[in-house]
Amino acid sequence: MNASNLTPDASINPAELSELAAQIRGGAPLIVIESHDEPHAMALFSELRRSMQRPLFKWTAAQGLIWVERDQQLAPQFKEIETALEHIRQRRDRGIYLLMDFHPFLKDPVTVRQIREMARQDEGVHARTLVMVSPELKLPRELEAVARRFALHPPDRSALAEMVRAEARRWSQQRGGSGPRVCEEALQQLVTNLEGLSMKDARRLARNAIQDDGVVDESDLPEIMRAKFDLLNPGGILAFEMETARFSQVAGMPRLKRWLEIRASVFNAASPPPGLDMPKGMLLLGVQGCGKSLAARAAAGLFGVPLLHLDFGALFNRYHGESERNLRESLRAAELMAPCVLWMDEIEKGLSVSDSDGGTSRRMLGTLLTWMAERKSRVFLAATANDISLLPPELVRKGRFDEIFFVDLPDQATRQEVLAIHLARRQLKPQLYPLAELAAETEGFSGAELEHLVVAALYVAHAEGETLTTEHLQAEIAATRPLSVLMAEPIAELRHWASTRAVPA
Repeated sequence: MNASNLTPDASINPAELSELAAQIRGGAPLIVIESHDEPHAMALFSELRRSMQRPLFKWTAAQGLIWVERDQQLAPQFKEIETALEHIRQRRDRGIYLLMDFHPFLKDPVTVRQIREMARQDEGVHARTLVMVSPELKLPRELEAVARRFALHPPDRSALAEMVRAEARRWSQQRGGSGPRVCEEALQQLVTNLEGLSMKDARRLARNAIQDDGVVDESDLPEIMRAKFDLLNPGGILAFEMETARFSQVAGMPRLKRWLEIRASVFNAASPPPGLDMPKGMLLLGVQGCGKSLAARAAAGLFGVPLLHLDFGALFNRYHGESERNLRESLRAAELMAPCVLWMDEIEKGLSVSDSDGGTSRRMLGTLLTWMAERKSRVFLAATANDISLLPPELVRKGRFDEIFFVDLPDQATRQEVLAIHLARRQLKPQLYPLAELAAETEGFSGAELEHLVVAALYVAHAEGETLTTEHLQAEIAATRPLSVLMAEPIAELRHWASTRAVPA
């Protein structure tokens, strides 16, 4: 079927319509659509009804069975699902039947059996098509073999741009203005941020951006990105940071900084230059408290994109298959938020492969590896790990990440820089303190321990009613046993491993 004669409605994607029509014409007895966007699904099937000349029915628990083109509600008893399904089975009109929000009824074995029997009937002149539309739909095994899943396509860039312009014109006309003020560059960035949303959600966010002043400019973008993230975030598993740390806040790590700077222009391009692939990501290994998390945040700041923080602990669910589903939804949300940096902190805690969890970590590893290999979107993966021995070899082999960096304990020059940063953050003048001397005395301290040193000394100074002095800082140095001393053996082993297998940051 030629898609061009399927759709007089310009808001419908012809390729999407053609793909759905192919499934129906191919004889799929049961189609499953997981989406919140019921209006989009209804528009698609309304177009198909006209082009394929097949009657369209919709069933809901609230209204029962409705003949869509006639806007006619059938007998009241068809609100009962068993009665409605029996009526559908007996009809001989090759109808398309939309079963809305059907997921609760799949717990009933009688209902499942009714659908299975209808789906297994021989094709012929009386063949029907059942379509389940729900925000979330997990089919029982009996129906998986006969079902075909269909994903609704989000609106393309041209449709989104026209929608934003139309909303701006509407706002201006309502207020008697001469015309909307739309910055074309900001419009394209706005469209990028709206990609992946349904037209309904995209229109609502665009209206919110326009309502303030009737202007579409760059000042609208941060709020749009935040609102989009709130729509996409699966169960609060991801965290969103727009104000990422400036890269100047990361002391030391010259190789890592240079490596990211070289890749920033390619990552920020709409498509990579010929011969180059889009940067995939990096794995940061190292001693706890030495700046791996800050480096991940700073990468987002350098690229000028939001940071999404994935909490692996929040992914795990006691029900079979739900942990992997949470991971898939989080990865999908990251792709829809692209361009962005996806920070997976302490990744070894979620992917350390063992048999004690019923295979969940192995399945999650497989899900992540598949996504890493197949993704095309501009999602830069910044993974951090403290214990390399817990990571599966499949994850750290060459090609998974663009590079593996080792973040070591800071050297003396870096410790001096870290102390200056933390003093300045607390409205103290670093030049008033002998930083070189203090840096020499803090051999083996991590960045986090240096920050704690400044904070602890400030508490003591405040309790004594004094300003912070060098003596306060030196007293805290003498009282501190850094992690490099408390866990000397495992840290030495990690540093030995990294000396030949990772690039010093």
